Formats: sequence, structure tokens, C-alpha cells
Amino acid sequence: MTIQLAIHGAAGRMGKRLIAIGSQDSAFQLVAAIDSPNNPDLGKDSGVLAGVQAINVPLSAAWPDSVKMVVDFSVPAGCQSAVANCLAKKIPLVVATTGLGTQHVDAIKEASKQIPICWAPSMSMTVNLTMKLVQQAAAALKNQQPDVEIIERHHRFKEDSPSGTALKFGEIVAGAMGLTNHVHGREGLCGERPRNEIGYHAVRTGDDPGQHTILFGLLGETIEIRVAASNRDCYAQGALAAAKFLADKPAGLYSMFDVLGLN
Repeated sequence: MTIQLAIHGAAGRMGKRLIAIGSQDSAFQLVAAIDSPNNPDLGKDSGVLAGVQAINVPLSAAWPDSVKMVVDFSVPAGCQSAVANCLAKKIPLVVATTGLGTQHVDAIKEASKQIPICWAPSMSMTVNLTMKLVQQAAAALKNQQPDVEIIERHHRFKEDSPSGTALKFGEIVAGAMGLTNHVHGREGLCGERPRNEIGYHAVRTGDDPGQHTILFGLLGETIEIRVAASNRDCYAQGALAAAKFLADKPAGLYSMFDVLGLN
């Protein structure tokens, strides 16, 4: 069955990649490319804006009734709008927007009581597999009390820091090892490293689409688990995989672990 798909945040970098890839996927019929009502490109063909051939779907601020599935890759305020619209129309939603605040997450959780929602800090399938590996490593090393540091690198345009993915890695480690102190960078005479902390370090450089390294340091040995994107298509592919997964699911809050069968 073809999924009638809308991309919300269609004029953004990731929205354009979703249109370019999704319009070529036979599982989908792209029926809407939605963006801000203030966007100067409204009315233009979304395929052309995405750098592919015309697909006869104009960039629009409207939510047509033909939409049966939404992938939101926008900004926090846009995500809030997407949640409200999907809830009103009772259609599934993939939330791929990052930098969400507590109020946005609460709205997602509340809406998932009535519609199926897949939400994850990263849509990358390899990032989510890496999260499972990190969870296993943290559990196995817990009694050895390793020092845990999380280093993330992204492009200069990224607005939130550290990345939501880095914070999720930290949440996973903290849950498995019982660590309670989260430290963001270090400066000055900090003294000896406490044993109960996770360190985060955010690097912003060029057009880096995303790298995460999780270090478990012991005396005499270190293990590093690293995942890196070479371009943004991995996030688009993951979001579209999540949309396919949601197509026949009941209301509930799902993650990429569910999409990958890792739960």
C-alpha cells in the first residue's frame, strides 16, 4: 500500500533531502511539502527546490486532507504545529526535529496516546544501533567504574549544543552505570576527575553532518565506540524507514529501536 506522505519543514536542508529521496521511493506518494507561511519559495515545485526533477507538489503552508503520514524535520515551534495538526487529523507522525524542549516532548507524549508517533534524537539507523552497543558496554563495565566522555562534532550551522544524540548517549550510560553528574566541557583548574560524571564536548566545524564518540576509559585501557555520518542522507533514510514502520501501528510512542527491532 502506497503511503500518502507529507514532509513538514520541506524547505530546510533535511526537508529537501527527504523530498529528493522520498519522491523516488515507490512506498510513498508525496502529497504535500509543508513549510512556514512566510517562506518566499511558497508555490514553487518542491522537487525543483530539492534539486531533483519537478514532482508537481508545490511548497505550501497548507495541510491537505490527502495526507496520511507526516515526517517532521523542522524546528521546535514547527514540530509543535505538526503534532497539533497530526493529532487533529488522527494521522501518524515521525518526529525527527532536534533541539526540543520539555514542553515539546510533553506534547509528543500526550499526543501519542491517540496517534502513533516515532520520535528519536537521531533518525540514523547506525546511530541507534550504536546506542544499543553503548548500552551493552556501559552495563558490562559498570563495576569497573570507567571514565565516560562523549565527544560530538557537527556543522557550524547547528544551533543546539550538545546534540540531542549526545545527550541520549549520556542518558543511556547514566541509566546503565548509575552516574549522576553531567558536565559540559572543562576549563581552569578543575582538579582530579570525579568518578560519578559524564563529560560532554561539542565541536562545531564546517559542514560536518555528525560524529559521536563515546569513550570508556580505564587504567591501562580504553574503548571507544564511534559512529559518523558522511552525508545527511542517513537521517532522511532513517526517517522514511520510521514512516514505513508506523504505517500499520496503533497509537503509541515508538523509537528507532522499535523500527530496527532492537527492543
